[in-house]
Amino acid sequence: MGDDDQSIYAWRGANPENLLELGRDYPALQIIKLEQNYRCSNRVLRAANALIAHNPHEHPKTLWSDQADGERIRVWECKDAAHEAEKVAAEIQFIAQKHAAPWSEFCILFRGNHQSRALEKALQLLRIPYHLSGGTAFLDRGEVKDALAWLRLLANPDDDAAFLRAVQSPNRGVGATSLQRLGELAAQGHLPLSRAAESLAIGKQLPPRAANALQGFCDIVRGLRADARTLPPAELVRKLNERSGLLAALRALCKDEAQFHARRRNLDELADWFDGPKTSGPGELAAALALLSHADKGDAGNQVRLMSMHAAKGLEFRFVFIVGVEDGNLPHEASIEEGRIDEERRLLYVGITRAKERLWLSHAREAQRWGDRLRLKPSRFLDELPSDELQRDGADPVADAAHKAERRSAGIANIRALLAD
Repeated sequence: MGDDDQSIYAWRGANPENLLELGRDYPALQIIKLEQNYRCSNRVLRAANALIAHNPHEHPKTLWSDQADGERIRVWECKDAAHEAEKVAAEIQFIAQKHAAPWSEFCILFRGNHQSRALEKALQLLRIPYHLSGGTAFLDRGEVKDALAWLRLLANPDDDAAFLRAVQSPNRGVGATSLQRLGELAAQGHLPLSRAAESLAIGKQLPPRAANALQGFCDIVRGLRADARTLPPAELVRKLNERSGLLAALRALCKDEAQFHARRRNLDELADWFDGPKTSGPGELAAALALLSHADKGDAGNQVRLMSMHAAKGLEFRFVFIVGVEDGNLPHEASIEEGRIDEERRLLYVGITRAKERLWLSHAREAQRWGDRLRLKPSRFLDELPSDELQRDGADPVADAAHKAERRSAGIANIRALLAD
């Protein structure tokens, strides 16, 4: 059994031509088309059928379903990837509240995993738990977790877990035995580890090398904590990356400049995540850290799924968002240059048919690349979808007004609930 319209792994040798070869090798082969779909709304299927009809077919088929038509497919034009991510996250929050839907019924699809960064940030800021399939979530990257440990320690000197990670990131000659002894002395004095490390009396009970290393660490923490009173959080993060030794340790660890710059970009991007109000002080740092807290990741089985369309094959979700639907991304620039548009169309077809009930497609007008703002074009595939099945921004003022009013009312209700608490 096979589906030529879902052949999206050409580099693995999975080509639609394989089905044709099967027919040539076995002339008596009987072809049975399984056209009834038990998952998607008919509106989603009509859009998918119209899209894939632009590909050549030896055995054309038309999917249909007993499901209702459902709502029209939303097509959003956004300013850039950050605006797109914010809009997607806000819509997920609204839909989840309106339908009492678990997070696991939502999925965000993209062409490549690099597109997940802005989405992760937007979801974190709204406290929406998520899982990134096929990659390491941004806040789970080693150097990012190291920097966050330093920041947590600056904001809260009583955070022993943050102290233990920060004092060893980078390694400064404080071994496990010395840390164990420090823990025992801290427990005896009823002190958090960071306070114990600052105590001269306790320092005298540690090996001289470890005591000196701890003193140097505490000096850096005190300096950064003083900076936290005057610097906005984003500037503090940038200064911390240098003063803590994290960047120097990364440079020594990485095998080449390319690897170093890739991992350094993670630390630079972490600073960007803190970029917001230009006010300073420990309270601002603590508030910014609270927004990025992983304490709200939720049940592992109840998270919004972020994944590439390649990884989504075979899966299904009630609500699906496909982002980055722009020429040069979907279809990919390399596929356009090499004339492999058919496979890119099949990729979007797979993405569309992951949606059981509702589907959103979004594209950005601009992108920041190599320091320049580039103008983007909506994907050519959007023009291949039947206009009757779509609700584009601005095309239906009445529907758009109702959409905004409903979300505005929900936002006011959320604010009232917060005030009541």
